[in-house]
Amino acid sequence: MANFVLVPGAWLGAWAWDEVAEALRAEGHRAYQVTLSGLAERADADNMGQAQHVADVVSAIEDNDLYDVVLAGHSYSGIPVGQAAALIGDRLRRVVYVDSNVATDGKSFIDGWSEEGRAWVEGQLKETGGFWPPLTAEDYVGQDLSDDAIAVILERGTPHPGPSISEPAQLTRPLADLPTTYLKCLMDGAQPSSDVQELLKSPSWELAELPTGHWPMFSQPAALTKFFLGVAG
Repeated sequence: MANFVLVPGAWLGAWAWDEVAEALRAEGHRAYQVTLSGLAERADADNMGQAQHVADVVSAIEDNDLYDVVLAGHSYSGIPVGQAAALIGDRLRRVVYVDSNVATDGKSFIDGWSEEGRAWVEGQLKETGGFWPPLTAEDYVGQDLSDDAIAVILERGTPHPGPSISEPAQLTRPLADLPTTYLKCLMDGAQPSSDVQELLKSPSWELAELPTGHWPMFSQPAALTKFFLGVAG
């Protein structure tokens, strides 16, 4: 039995993992869904920065006294998940990145963007009082999502706190040293980003692929569950 700790990406709360978490529990595992500060039911949190998101993940593990942890981060949350994984010591079984970003010490989520892209998102943060607005329906086209799934994401998604994407990551261990599986969702690009490709050179890292879009917990929950069960061994 593994303890799955599932962290959603930008704009999403713990609810995004409902179907996958239920399926994992049905197979005899435990699944803990994390909502990061500033999102969903935690939208009114006082602290919404990058370090707080790391603390949210660590707290979910330590407060529940979890070991044999399969710690999974989707999209944005790969950045706090990687930092948290480095902090939990022998509680960790494996890190899983679900088509996600990865942390670089001293760099923020938006530091890796082009100058034009960074200016765009910083402009959005100024216009909205420090929040990154959710995507629109058009942004989900071509990602293997049903109309119903898109409607749910649009209805339940919340603005993402700006400090979490502009504050730098702080790594206490190299990500390459941690047992890791990176899941690439092929409809969101055939190859992982260059920083992920570099990390995949580590013997501690492995690559898996899924022929779906960037939100597999909505588009292919059964396939994603099967992948997680394989990771858990």
